[in-house]
Amino acid sequence: MPGVTGPSDYSREPPRHPSLKINAKEPFNAEPPRSALGAAYVTPVDLFYKRNHGPIPIVDDIHSYSVSITGLIENPKQLFFKDIMALPKYNVTATLQCAGNRRTAMSQTRTVKGVGWDVSAIGNAVWGGAKLADVLELVGIPKFTGATKSGGKHVEFVSVDRCKEENGGPYKASIPLIQATSPDADVLLAYEMNGETLNRDHGYPLRGIVPGVIGARSVKWLDSINVIAEECQGFFMQKDYKMFPPSVNWNNINWSTRRPQMDFPVQCVICSLEDVNALKPGKVKVSGYAASGGGRGIERVDISVDGGNTWVEASRHQQPGIPYIAEATCSDKWAWVLFEAMIDVQQSTQIVAKAVDSAANVQPEKVEDIWNLRGILNTSWHRVQVRVGHSNL
Repeated sequence: MPGVTGPSDYSREPPRHPSLKINAKEPFNAEPPRSALGAAYVTPVDLFYKRNHGPIPIVDDIHSYSVSITGLIENPKQLFFKDIMALPKYNVTATLQCAGNRRTAMSQTRTVKGVGWDVSAIGNAVWGGAKLADVLELVGIPKFTGATKSGGKHVEFVSVDRCKEENGGPYKASIPLIQATSPDADVLLAYEMNGETLNRDHGYPLRGIVPGVIGARSVKWLDSINVIAEECQGFFMQKDYKMFPPSVNWNNINWSTRRPQMDFPVQCVICSLEDVNALKPGKVKVSGYAASGGGRGIERVDISVDGGNTWVEASRHQQPGIPYIAEATCSDKWAWVLFEAMIDVQQSTQIVAKAVDSAANVQPEKVEDIWNLRGILNTSWHRVQVRVGHSNL
């Protein structure tokens, strides 16, 4: 498309932070150390996980870049970058999480297919841009519209990005029109991340941000936005990112029996400790992140030092020094919560964390109960083994 090109090879990839753990080099998929996630409420751009399906697009001329809005609408338009910038700007603090976060742990139960993410395929950022509801008004779709006169019920985001799963075609995904036209859903066409212009890895010049939904629906490097009658029929909507029961395998799978995954379930992870940390006996800080999709807040995070027999409640916060109250107007409803607890550890043990969201959803105890062949949505209790020694530590 004019202004932006999708390269056919990986010769012009952007620089990346040296501390990232590379899970796949081409396409580039990487995550930060877990300790980096617990260190700040807003994740630094360089330490935000990178999830890609092909070579990173290159902007040749920002002034000629545009996004076409077409489909089942009365007034199709081509919007240039300056047109998007002219709309009211909103800043939305939102957590993005890859559906495959914690896949490695699920694969230890039974092998799954997919990028081997540890616990850091997640990040929290302040996204700046225009609300999609305002953009759609420019083509004649009023706010809170569930269907256009021509029968459009879904909004499809199409990327400049080309990927092998689409046989060289563009990455694409969709959300319901009613979500796209609702200002309260805070769906953005974002051009900023943490107060700075988006970088190439994160979708420059323009990307979708769909808060509370798995990261696969927040399409980067937007080429076009289409209003369509049915859900997007792209690979990543119809033959990936669906939740199947443990009984389904690659021999009996029927993709059409499941809806595309949208909201992510309640999740929490310990970031202050790695597996098999060597500790002195005594007080230990256990801290990390907790998040839930759909705008649901975190009601509680529980910590256990005896494998789940007894529990203590952790403190929760977003901004330092400000008490966090789930779903309060002063809280960021699309963002994660950081938790912390001081616990007494006198012997080698398994430390466990689980979260409860504002709808009383709680993380499942066992990964075996939610195992699925693509290894998505591992939200089982997070467990860390620690070794306690009494000398030479």
